[in-house]
Amino acid sequence: MGYENLNILRSYKTNKNDIVREFYVPILTQSVLYKRAVGFFSSTALIELSKGISGLIKNGGKIRFIVSPLLSEEDISAIQRGYDEREIIKNCLEREIKEPRTKSEEERLNWLAHLIANNYLEIKVAFTPPSKISGMYHEKIGILYDENNNRVAFTGSMNETINAFHNNYESIVVFNSLIEEDAQRVDDLERDFDSLWAGREENITVLEFPNVVKEKLLAYKKDTMELSLDQTELEHLFEETNRIPGIPLVPFGVKLHDYQEDAIDAWAKNDYCGIFDMATGTGKTFTGLGAAARLFKDKKKAAIIIVCPYQHLVEQWVEDILKFNMLPTIGYSASKQSDWKKRLQNDIMDFKLGIIKSFCFVTTNATFSSEYVQTQLNKLGKNTLLIVDEAHNFGATNLRLTLNPKFEYRLALSATLDRHGDAEGTQALYDYFGEKCIEYGIERAIRENKLTPYYYYPCVVYLTENELEKYRDISKRIAKQCHKSKSGKLEITELGKKLLIERSRIVAGAYNKVDLLKDLMQEYKDDSHILVYCGAARNTDFSSDVSESDTEGERQIVSVSKMLGNELGMKVTHFTSSESAVEREQIKEQFANADPYQAIVAIKCLDEGVNIPSIKTAFILASSTNPKEYIQRRGRVLRKAPNKPFAKIYDFITLPTPLDYVNGDSEVARLDLGLIKREIVRMKEFGEISKNPSEADKLIKELSEIYRLDEIDQEESF
Repeated sequence: MGYENLNILRSYKTNKNDIVREFYVPILTQSVLYKRAVGFFSSTALIELSKGISGLIKNGGKIRFIVSPLLSEEDISAIQRGYDEREIIKNCLEREIKEPRTKSEEERLNWLAHLIANNYLEIKVAFTPPSKISGMYHEKIGILYDENNNRVAFTGSMNETINAFHNNYESIVVFNSLIEEDAQRVDDLERDFDSLWAGREENITVLEFPNVVKEKLLAYKKDTMELSLDQTELEHLFEETNRIPGIPLVPFGVKLHDYQEDAIDAWAKNDYCGIFDMATGTGKTFTGLGAAARLFKDKKKAAIIIVCPYQHLVEQWVEDILKFNMLPTIGYSASKQSDWKKRLQNDIMDFKLGIIKSFCFVTTNATFSSEYVQTQLNKLGKNTLLIVDEAHNFGATNLRLTLNPKFEYRLALSATLDRHGDAEGTQALYDYFGEKCIEYGIERAIRENKLTPYYYYPCVVYLTENELEKYRDISKRIAKQCHKSKSGKLEITELGKKLLIERSRIVAGAYNKVDLLKDLMQEYKDDSHILVYCGAARNTDFSSDVSESDTEGERQIVSVSKMLGNELGMKVTHFTSSESAVEREQIKEQFANADPYQAIVAIKCLDEGVNIPSIKTAFILASSTNPKEYIQRRGRVLRKAPNKPFAKIYDFITLPTPLDYVNGDSEVARLDLGLIKREIVRMKEFGEISKNPSEADKLIKELSEIYRLDEIDQEESF
């Protein structure tokens, strides 16, 4: 749930727009808090707005209204003569509660009474006493919040009245905190409302909503709050009752971006097969689910199988799957649906018999590849859509064997489909899923305001004497495991691959990284929203539902946490595979609010799919040379968030020895060449689209000159 995928205009006018349908209803159904200060109050406007508020309440949301009474000339005169202004305002508000004209309005007043009784709806009254100022309180602002604390604020001539919504010529101007230039204006309007709600504004009196008026509204409260709405009203609701549960449909009020629609169109034209190559944070999940909805719309029948690497990613998908009107069976070892195997079996049987037209099964890589699930899914035929998230993993031998050729419809999602050092696995993915339907990279995402721009700082750290000795010894052994193929390509044995992992652990866990981090962190020790990425060097084979770490990563995360917490006095927490899903959600929420945690210290589990948009500053100690990993790590930092105009990335560049001591023509320099090249590749990738590319360019130029590198990809090396 959130505002990222809503088509929010910069302004709305009643002569051009149905503001209730186009603005209020879609955004309220994605909201968890609605603050509104208006000129005039009427019960009929509350009834009209309840069409969107119903969605907000389903999200566990709350509404705060500040309203103004429509004082008559007699009311104003009576206040000026010294009569009790509270009594006059009470009478004025009572006049605006109209008797329901239809059964539908009666039911909606019952519903509103339930909202008040259950504290979902709070109302305060503001007015300018005639004795102080000639005039009335007539401000009209609104602020809405989604669950990610994105905010949309609006201001304009519109009141909360039925005439304003449909009869008068009215307009509103909208400001969106997801748009950088709007953020300050949203802050200002939020501050204005909060000051008014607290009664801090000069020459404006703010009163609690009169109990007598509240009781009059509560008189419409019945034992239940069920609504039996007519078809016209149903069209306004986020979850219309005419939507058959389980059928994939784009949520009401959600408009996919043009590039998402274009990707889905290309996928459909390619016989519903293809690859969505989309950067982290650009809406891969919504695009994938939009494709499922398009397939069902076109074919009228589809079994939908969605596969994710880990349990926590399954649960993230479930949140969005539900929005698309599907009721998924959730299959993995610790699923809350303990009977998921029986559910899957029944879904497949009902689908094959034609009892149901669609069902959705979402699972992990490990569970998907299990014998039970493969046996069940093999009963399905061509009317099956397989969606694989982080699809690069399915290039691995054990997983690509599970890609069923009978599934006619196929969709791979990945920002990094090409597998590092595995041409065979990469080709297998293209052979099964087909061609790319979209390439939406980080540079374009930043340019089009889907991701946050960033500053990039390469920070050089050197191996210790002992680490360097081990590194070079392993490099010599690796060299003996390399040979040229008939095609001239440099290849390495299985033993050589194991030695590569062993050597990479030395780089990942380099001792001097913690001391360098301590020096850099002096500037940030009183700051918040910091990520320290320790990483892990081991490769994961996805034989487990949960992500793994390695010994070096675990040792480093302990050292870093002790240094930050004990020596610098910072409030930090771990984010690893050891924390439960519930603990992780708590950590994310507390981190976003900077209470109590300033920094998250993480290892490999953040590589794929975990969303923590509030990260502003990242220290990447895990000097990965695998493009898949470092592109994902950068993506974690660039997600949009309120009050985040840019991010900062400190990338720890591990070098064998200080550059002053390097002889580029020496034998030991040749042993170090593979590491130097891979570090340069990453610096080029990160630096080119940063806001300060010269930081990386300077170091790359120096390394290239010292190590005699005219072209870093001119010669293969391990």
